[in-house]
Amino acid sequence: VQLQASGGGLVQAGGSLRLSCSYSGNPFSYHSAGWYRQAPGKTRDLVARITSGGDTNYAGSVKGRFTISRDNAKSTVYLQMNSLDVEDTAVYYCNSVPAGFPWGEGTLVTVSS
Repeated sequence: VQLQASGGGLVQAGGSLRLSCSYSGNPFSYHSAGWYRQAPGKTRDLVARITSGGDTNYAGSVKGRFTISRDNAKSTVYLQMNSLDVEDTAVYYCNSVPAGFPWGEGTLVTVSS
């Protein structure tokens, strides 16, 4: 299984970004897919999850601003991030929930004030 996150960048507060997670080996057939993030000096935390059936859950800090989705035909999981805040600055990763596959490199999101 390989997981590759992309789509990060520098954005002003209030802006939007869409992250993509391309995967091989079909790791999410029986597992939920999740987006995690790790800010400097902090732990890696789950921020959004989508089940194989399409149900979604979000951390309180991103609920109402982030949307997770998946396109099984394209082997891709997305994270639409709106109304970004400086507190959202972090490296974002995708993995199963719970995380059970090797971590990819992640994609850096930097939100400026």
